[in-house]
Amino acid sequence: MNIAQNVELACYLFPNKPALIFEETSFTYQELDEMANRIANGLRGLGIRRGDRIALFLPNIPEFVISYLGILKIGAIAVSINVMFKSDEVSYILNDCAAKIIITTELQSQYVQEADLPQLRHILIAEGTAKKGISLTQIMANASFEARAIEMDRHAPASILYTSGTTGFPKGATLSHSNVLFNSYCANSCYRIQKSDRLLLYLPLFHCFGQNAILNAGLSACATIILQRRFEPERVLQTITDHQITMLFGVPTVFIKLLNMDTSQYNLQNIRYYFSAAAPMPLEVAKNWYQKYKLVIHEGYGLTETSPFATYNHKQKYKLGSVGTPIANVEMKVVDGQGDQVPTGELGEIAIKGANVMLGYWNRPFETAQVMKNGWFHTGDIGKTDEEGFFYIVDRLKDMINVSGFKVYPSEVENVIYQHPAIAEVAVYGVGDRLKNEIVKANIVQKIGYAITEQQIIDFCSQRMATYKIPRVIKFVDTIPKNSTGKVLKRVLRQQSTSQLAVVTH
Repeated sequence: MNIAQNVELACYLFPNKPALIFEETSFTYQELDEMANRIANGLRGLGIRRGDRIALFLPNIPEFVISYLGILKIGAIAVSINVMFKSDEVSYILNDCAAKIIITTELQSQYVQEADLPQLRHILIAEGTAKKGISLTQIMANASFEARAIEMDRHAPASILYTSGTTGFPKGATLSHSNVLFNSYCANSCYRIQKSDRLLLYLPLFHCFGQNAILNAGLSACATIILQRRFEPERVLQTITDHQITMLFGVPTVFIKLLNMDTSQYNLQNIRYYFSAAAPMPLEVAKNWYQKYKLVIHEGYGLTETSPFATYNHKQKYKLGSVGTPIANVEMKVVDGQGDQVPTGELGEIAIKGANVMLGYWNRPFETAQVMKNGWFHTGDIGKTDEEGFFYIVDRLKDMINVSGFKVYPSEVENVIYQHPAIAEVAVYGVGDRLKNEIVKANIVQKIGYAITEQQIIDFCSQRMATYKIPRVIKFVDTIPKNSTGKVLKRVLRQQSTSQLAVVTH
């Protein structure tokens, strides 16, 4: 099997059907397949073989899709890097997976520091001038448009998507060809994508939601993908109108923004299906959406480690506030600290078992063993079930912060802030936000003799980390609460912030 065979089959069945539309350019399934073949042959010409890691440090442009498919065709492994990452973050991932090639843009190439990357052989520039590296266009022009995806073992690694870990450093969730294909077929079964559907894709392709739950699911159904660089509300609405979008996918933040906009000048009548994931959907938003558009926002639950699809709400019975029931051939349960299943209605950690669960974290057997126990993936999320087997996400065990579906690990932010000479102590944690689900907050103790401002801290962070990780609220304090062993009590900090917000609100 090979994920790229989906496009080869679509090329055989519907060669002239639009597969991908980006801005003013449209690619048929035949054109998409031939361009992916050129990438595959070009990579072979650079010495890339089965199992080699190729990094994609790209925004939502056609070259991401084409390169991803070309990488998979030759059995190499596609490594996705968050396009908002800066130099240190990029170098960490490239060295961790020992990538031989990175495909990026002229703009993003400034964050690829070759001196720190001993195993990197080539930088391929997919957009802009190749001042640094080789032009991807030139590589493709010199390569044949004929190739076939090689057969891969079902458990062969296909992609690595990095997710924050318990140490604060990103871990590479490794997904097999079987993981992704299984998830695509389950997504199609739940969404019921037809070849006549037109899917809008503005969610980042470096994220598992955009890459697997939309792109791969859509291509496997021979649908048409309308690709956008990013989420821009007015442009999204205009694209929905102009391209007669039939299926709209998003995170809760997207639906909140659209719900609060005047959409009367746009035509949303062709949309037959809405879907949200990556963060809990506020109940009032789901209710108001249905009242306005007379269609529910279906929800799913999953993680990068589960490819990501694990539950769906729902083909047979939709329940407001639930993430639904497990998808086909996936088992789920709620367990206590000893791993024993808890009774219906009681809180515990959600565990998942099935063909969607990752192979493990790249080169991290210890971290893999911490979450994989007797075949069950322990998510770190707290939830419960009802008497009909529907799952509900309540909280999470980790201190991870969920900013519009992006996960932020506090220690990673703290490590950066500690680099500032004025910082004595810092504690970073998440606080609730109606629009983004959570935002990053930092409590800071300054060193004696220093006087710094909130803006100085924000500016300091903005030069060193992705935008969504930057603290949006900074509080200068005299002390930070700790337990008897000196561990910072993040729970207390969150409670204090909630109490202060309640006082202000009332």
